[in-house]
Amino acid sequence: MKQNDSRKEFRRRSSLNNRALMAFGVVLIVVISTVLAPLAVEANPYVAKPGETPVSVTAATCATSGGYVHFYTALDNGLFDKYGLKVTHAALRGTTSSMAALASDQVQFLYCSVGATVPSLATGMDGKVVASLHVGVPFVLLGRKDIKKVADLRGKTIGISLPGAVDHRLSRALLKKFNLTEEEVKIRSIGGSQPEKYQAMVMDIIQATPVMPPLDVRGKKDGFNLVYHLNDLGMPFISSSVHVNSKTLKERPGLVQKFVAAIAEAIHFVEKNPDKAKSSIARVFKLDDPEALQSAYDTFAKTIINRRMIVPANGIEEEVQIARETGTNIRRKPEDLFDNSFVENLEKSGFLKEIWGGAVPGK
Repeated sequence: MKQNDSRKEFRRRSSLNNRALMAFGVVLIVVISTVLAPLAVEANPYVAKPGETPVSVTAATCATSGGYVHFYTALDNGLFDKYGLKVTHAALRGTTSSMAALASDQVQFLYCSVGATVPSLATGMDGKVVASLHVGVPFVLLGRKDIKKVADLRGKTIGISLPGAVDHRLSRALLKKFNLTEEEVKIRSIGGSQPEKYQAMVMDIIQATPVMPPLDVRGKKDGFNLVYHLNDLGMPFISSSVHVNSKTLKERPGLVQKFVAAIAEAIHFVEKNPDKAKSSIARVFKLDDPEALQSAYDTFAKTIINRRMIVPANGIEEEVQIARETGTNIRRKPEDLFDNSFVENLEKSGFLKEIWGGAVPGK
C-alpha cells in the first residue's frame, strides 16, 4: 500500500515539475522575443511603414557621370520608394548652378563631387556633405589621334566643363606636373558635361579632355588615345557624394537618414545586380556598348567604392587647403563642411549588417 502511495506521489510531483518547466519555457520564449524583437526592427528602422505617405523631394546631379550609377540605379529600381521617398531627379550642369539650387532649397539633395563643391562650401555657401560613395580619381585624359603622351599637348587645347570645376583642377595639376604652362596648352571651358566635351573633341574644337568611364572605352573605339590616368597625379579626391542644405538638415533629419539609407542599399544592390546597374548607365548615356558599360561598372561599383560612405575628414581638410592655395576666401572650417552622423547611424543601428548579411566588405 505504501509503495502505491509513493508511486502516486512521484507521478504527482513529476506532473507538477513538467507543468512548471512548460510554464518556464513559455515565459522564456516571451522574454527572448521581447528582447530580440526591437533589435530586428532597429536593424532596418528606415523602411517606410505600411500606409505611410511618401515624401516628395528633389535630388539633383551636377553633371552626367557614370559615377552616379548608384543614384541612377536607385531611381530605376524603386529603392527610394521602399524608404517612403518620392524622388524627382533634376539634372543640372555645373557646380555653380547646382550649389545655388541646393542653398535656395530648390533641391534638397545634391549628388556631386566634393572636389567641385568644397571651394563653394568653404566660402560660406550653404550645404554639408553627408555621405561619400567614391574616394579616388576616376578620370583619365582622353586625346585625339595625334596626342599619345602628355608632351604632345603643346599647342593643343584641353576642354573642361566650367572654370573651377573638377576637370579644370585636374587639367591644371597635370600641366604643372609636366612643367607645361597654360600658354603652351590652352584650357577651354565647353560649358557642358562629359558628353558635350566628348562631342567637342570629335569636332576638333578641343583636342583632349578629362573623362570618366564609360567614355574612356568609347573614345578608344573611336580612335582616340588614353593619354594619362589622372589618378596617378596623387591628388586627394573625394568623388560622388551626397550634399544636403541646412534647412533640410535642421527641419527634416529623418528624411536625410532615409535618403542616406536608400543610397547605402543601392551600393549593395548595384554590386549584386550588375546587369541592372549597367542598364541604368546605358539609359543615361544612351550607350549600347558592353565593354564601355563594364568599364564604368568596374570603376564605380568596385575600384573606388566606399561602401560605408564615411566622409574622410582628412580629404575635406586637403580640399580646403587646395582651395585656399588657389585664392579662395575660406570662411568655414573643414569640420563644418561635413556630417558623418547619418552614415554612422547605419552602422550603429545594424542596418548595414542586415543589408550585407554580415560585415561590410572592403573599405
